[in-house]
Amino acid sequence: MAEFAKATFSHASYAAFRPAYPADLYETILAYHRGPRSLCVDLGTGHGLVARTLSLDFHKVLGTDPSPGMIQQARSLTPREQFTNVIFDEALAESMPSLRDSSVDMVVAAQAAHWFDYTKLFPEIERVVRKGGTLAFWGYGDHAFVDFPQATNILKHYTDGNDTSLLGPYWSQPGRSIVVDKLRAIQPPSETWEDVTRTEYEPGVKGTRSGTGTMYLHKRLTLNDCMKYVRTWSSFNTWQEKHPKAQSKDSGGSGDIVDEMFNRMRSVEPEWQSDGWEETEVEVEWPMGVLLARKR
Repeated sequence: MAEFAKATFSHASYAAFRPAYPADLYETILAYHRGPRSLCVDLGTGHGLVARTLSLDFHKVLGTDPSPGMIQQARSLTPREQFTNVIFDEALAESMPSLRDSSVDMVVAAQAAHWFDYTKLFPEIERVVRKGGTLAFWGYGDHAFVDFPQATNILKHYTDGNDTSLLGPYWSQPGRSIVVDKLRAIQPPSETWEDVTRTEYEPGVKGTRSGTGTMYLHKRLTLNDCMKYVRTWSSFNTWQEKHPKAQSKDSGGSGDIVDEMFNRMRSVEPEWQSDGWEETEVEVEWPMGVLLARKR
């Protein structure tokens, strides 16, 4: 994904403020998997979070990403003496010439599957994944403040639509639409994949676990960390390029789009208006789609 390869993108912030995936998600994926656990390939590995986690369950894990900055971040966070079975390569998901036919037991993609070119990806993973091997893709959309419906509506106002002063127009398509729609557009070809299962979750705004489906991704965050998280979005990075004079307050500027958005949220949420509001903790849940398939 081109935005993550830009020099202006903060790979360190991405690693620090993006949510981690819970144990029950990995347990679901591993329970689905059948057969050997020799080689797992993590496509669009980013900072290597999933590769490191699955290294406990596979003999070898290969993480690939087209962004040099992401690969650098992954290697820096993955000490060789601790993760002796993890390797990272700068590479496209759609081309894995170093892998032999039918050599991969599981191929995963976490918050990356919506960026792939499936006219090229499916033929390639069908080549490298063994018979009975697993495809496990998952992705999440914009979070909800589950106890604060008005703040959640303001977030949606800033992230959707075509107003060029906001964030909506700066998402890359069709990737944005694919992940918001919980990866439903990704359809493993039935002639080569079977036992396709999908798990979804859509948060509610009537408290924790008030949404529909199976929740995997949630966290209690300070509002300050929420702001830093939003600044890891690709849409914010592109917005920033279009508005170079707008600098965040925490960097000494007069404010950027994230400052503006949270000011509007604070104006309608009394609990966010006290001194030291940045350290107010809120419950956050993410909409999510999980896709599992088995190679015929």
